Amino acid sequence: QEHFYLEGHIAMAVPGEDEDVTIYSSTQHPSEVQHMVSHALGVPSNAITVEIRRMGGGFGGKETQGNQFAALAAIAAKRHHRAVKIRPDRDDDMIATGKRHDFVVDYEVGFDDDGNILGVDFMFAARCGFSSDLSGPVTDRALFHCDNTYFWPAVHAQSAPLYTNTVSNTAFRGFGGPQGMVGAERVIDEVAFAVGKDPLEIRKKNFYGTSDRNITPYHQTVEDNIIHRIIAELEASSNYERRRREIRAFNANSRIIKRGLALTPVKFGISFTATHYNQAGALVHVYTDGSVHLNHGGTEMGQGLYLKVAQVVAEEFQIDLDQVKITATTTGKVPNTSATAASSGSDLNGMAAQNGARQIKDRLTNFAAEKYQVPRDQVLFLPNRVRIGNQEIAFADLVKQAYMARIQLSAAGFYKTPKIHWNRDKGEGRPFYYFAYGASCSEVSVDTLTGEYVVERTDILHETGRSLNRAIDLGQIEGGFIQGMGWLTTEELWWDEKGRLRTHAPSTYKIPLASDRPKIFNVTLADWPEAHEPTVHRSKAVGEPPFPLGMSVLHALSDAVASVADHRICPRLDAPATPERVLMAIERLKAAKPA
Repeated sequence: QEHFYLEGHIAMAVPGEDEDVTIYSSTQHPSEVQHMVSHALGVPSNAITVEIRRMGGGFGGKETQGNQFAALAAIAAKRHHRAVKIRPDRDDDMIATGKRHDFVVDYEVGFDDDGNILGVDFMFAARCGFSSDLSGPVTDRALFHCDNTYFWPAVHAQSAPLYTNTVSNTAFRGFGGPQGMVGAERVIDEVAFAVGKDPLEIRKKNFYGTSDRNITPYHQTVEDNIIHRIIAELEASSNYERRRREIRAFNANSRIIKRGLALTPVKFGISFTATHYNQAGALVHVYTDGSVHLNHGGTEMGQGLYLKVAQVVAEEFQIDLDQVKITATTTGKVPNTSATAASSGSDLNGMAAQNGARQIKDRLTNFAAEKYQVPRDQVLFLPNRVRIGNQEIAFADLVKQAYMARIQLSAAGFYKTPKIHWNRDKGEGRPFYYFAYGASCSEVSVDTLTGEYVVERTDILHETGRSLNRAIDLGQIEGGFIQGMGWLTTEELWWDEKGRLRTHAPSTYKIPLASDRPKIFNVTLADWPEAHEPTVHRSKAVGEPPFPLGMSVLHALSDAVASVADHRICPRLDAPATPERVLMAIERLKAAKPA
């Protein structure tokens, strides 16, 4: 899958005095650009400053891929002693940059007559391209998600990162997790067809559950499992059983158009699997007029991170949001940052900013208690004011008084995710701080003469903990689902025998259009669960977890195709399930159907 960010890669290098170079880069990982450029120029990292205000989309495609453009611009800038900007056009960007890793998944599964899965054996082979890039951790995360929401009593899973003569593949929303989940869901389908039951029944039968069914293949205990309730609520709100009966009746009386329905779950692990990346810093200044300057290591690519972190700081000081100004992410203010990736942007940077704000708030509280001779617990921050004993003063007035008393009004916040650890050699540990859960139910109509299809309806129930911003989270869920649907249906990359990409423009590569969205699209936040762990305001990550919700469309298409042979043969419909692939699967089933 191509990232297809609206803004392509771009970097501008401006040489300064001595060895200094300032890089303006469209990157999700400013610190890595800093390190790569310093290495290319043979200078220490302190000579390189990387700044990024915002990106026109990233989706993982700007985690490592921006390094080459920044380094080229920097080398030219130092050589010619002038600012240099490099910006490939869309075709060159698509040809030169890495994509989502495409996988071939082999599996064997053992099960009983009731559909209880007893053991699985997976092999995930990934096309990685000509260099390693992030292929190691991507293929690792596929293994971490080969269970999705299911308990495998016995499991053997391995990955094979394959060196190929194609572009070096890289990070993409989900980072291998969705590929692992697709393998798990295909296993469920195979078992359902083998025992002659509804796939949803097999899914529910094999969910993680009680103390003897809550250990993952990597030996982490699933402590926050809510998938049973998620599925029950979505099954009811989407009228799954009634629509299943209606679709069966429709297909029996429709020779050409066949409908399909599927409900698929998602359990997504939140944290970088490389433990050291689970840290963040922030810089908070409070000025004497009560306004706040905020800087952190996260990057904004349209996902609303800047706004969410500003909300956290405004909430701490109890001031209006417009009093908090977030400045461009720069390595000169917050050093050694992790990439804005792994759905950890709000979790990490929100907590770091909260830590910085609380340091200042604590100093203000101590100052007010001492100045006004009241106990600390009688200093209360209220909207745009502070109650001190039996009097109230404006927040800005308290700040000015604190400044006059030489109280520090600046703080460097820091956060590291607790509890997590991972031993890759042993294949065990706790790589994830928590899991995010969701489910989607999709219905499709397929023309069996052409393979063309329409998504008639999708219902989604997805949890975000105590949402920091419901509007942003709803947008992330809707967009993640559509992007995931495109990955599994229409988006097809094709290389020729020499490894040259032939689908390198919108004319030959089909991302979902507005007209491809479900005709009926219902998205609901499950706002009843708070995060099991003390995350920022008990919220949960919402960047990557919604992406695999698109699996429900692939399985609905498979269900429609299966109706051609009365659901007696598993279609084994490969992704991307383009109309051509759907038609070929239909023809295979027609040929295999008993007379």
